[in-house]
Amino acid sequence: MGPVRPQINPSILSADFANLERDLAAIATADHVHVDVMDQHFVPNLTLGLPVVRRIAEVSPVPLDVHLMVEDADRWAPAYAEAGAASVTFHAEATQAPVRLARELRAGGVRAAVAVRPATPVEPFLDLLDEIDMILVMTVEPGFGGQAFIEGTLPKVRRARAAVDRAGTGTRIQVDGGVSRATIARIARAGADVFVAGSAVYGAEDVAAEIAALRDLAAHPPLEA
Repeated sequence: MGPVRPQINPSILSADFANLERDLAAIATADHVHVDVMDQHFVPNLTLGLPVVRRIAEVSPVPLDVHLMVEDADRWAPAYAEAGAASVTFHAEATQAPVRLARELRAGGVRAAVAVRPATPVEPFLDLLDEIDMILVMTVEPGFGGQAFIEGTLPKVRRARAAVDRAGTGTRIQVDGGVSRATIARIARAGADVFVAGSAVYGAEDVAAEIAALRDLAAHPPLEA
């Protein structure tokens, strides 16, 4: 299996919620739009829910990568698949039956992904790679955008990459938190191939150019960065 093309998934957590359709159109060159769903229980922030996600799916120029930061993911994740998501990520810390949930999502034609917070081990899922399409390694504490990247999460990315390569499953490794031109090369060298960038993309003067620059840095990371 040759190298996979890195994906850039801008997070609308950094978009203007009063102008979501405009800000979705601005990232038409991205691979997916990363949609953060927060319930003010699993994380201390409240964002949006099913009706908004359903509408985003109707108008977005790119597929939806929905990241559920909610309690009781076993109950809620299938509803977001039905709402039009292409990929649904649930947190390891918020599910009682991750394999059953992943199978339910996949049976509905949706990519299933599991997320781990910075202090949550990734190892329990490395023997289950054939059951999941993507592992999301959080490189900040989930809940708010614009946080500084946690360097200590990179060894977790490396271990996940080594396990995926050994298993040959093609499972994607996504990183979310503090992704920017200053950090993306190090993250790519560690083995991630899907990158969530919020403020780095939406804070740029030229959004499309920023997406292209991040994708290029991820595909061809300089040795020192």
